[in-house]
Amino acid sequence: MTPKITIITATYNSGATIKDCLDSISNQDYACIEHIIIDGGSTDDTVSIITDYSKKHTHITWISEPDSGIYDALNKGLKMASGVIIGFLHSDDLFANHTIISRIVASFTKGSIDGVYGDLVYVKKDNISHIVRNWRSKAFKPPMLRQGWMPAHPTLFLKRDVYHISGFFNLSYTISSDYDFVLRVFSNRNLCFTYLDTNITIMRLGGASNKTIRHIIVKMREDLRAIKNNKIKYPTYVLFMKNVSKFSQFFKKTVI
Repeated sequence: MTPKITIITATYNSGATIKDCLDSISNQDYACIEHIIIDGGSTDDTVSIITDYSKKHTHITWISEPDSGIYDALNKGLKMASGVIIGFLHSDDLFANHTIISRIVASFTKGSIDGVYGDLVYVKKDNISHIVRNWRSKAFKPPMLRQGWMPAHPTLFLKRDVYHISGFFNLSYTISSDYDFVLRVFSNRNLCFTYLDTNITIMRLGGASNKTIRHIIVKMREDLRAIKNNKIKYPTYVLFMKNVSKFSQFFKKTVI
């Protein structure tokens, strides 16, 4: 039986990039995909683009209504999801190639796997061929959490049951809810994860966590709170290592 995979996209005034996102999913060579789009009440042409695509592609389900930010939107999508496996593709992003979903699903079939993740490529907002930063996630071992490690969250695909076990995104965080969620999930020794050593997602630069100095400070404070709340030892050291580890990502060469 072919497992259904749900891909959730949160959008808000994403008219300039949403077509790339939609095409990236529609062009996958894996047929059993459910694409859920949660729009936050866009005022540009995002909704009209989604409407046109949904008329041509039956795998798309969408809503447009005000929300409390990206994590609220993702939680809405999680509640709507019917796939056995769930992943995300943000409205500014696209998959590295048309076989990514097939490879992810195949990885889930190799034993009792609860999650699959891989590598992320950051590109310039106006030129996706220009690579700025590479996030290589590495195979997971529990002590890595104390070194500030986390997988590239946009590349993380989990069985739906994991969300029933670990819960959804905590809306008390404005920027670091994904890190809090990752710590909750990867701290669970009963779950098994596979690292797919390939680029899964291409992400345009310009995310909320790195817009301004103020955002960076908020993110560091929220990261520290997440580390403490998840009872990771030596939280200040973990936060330091989490930030230091990012520097090497700007010097690694890769291809998309």
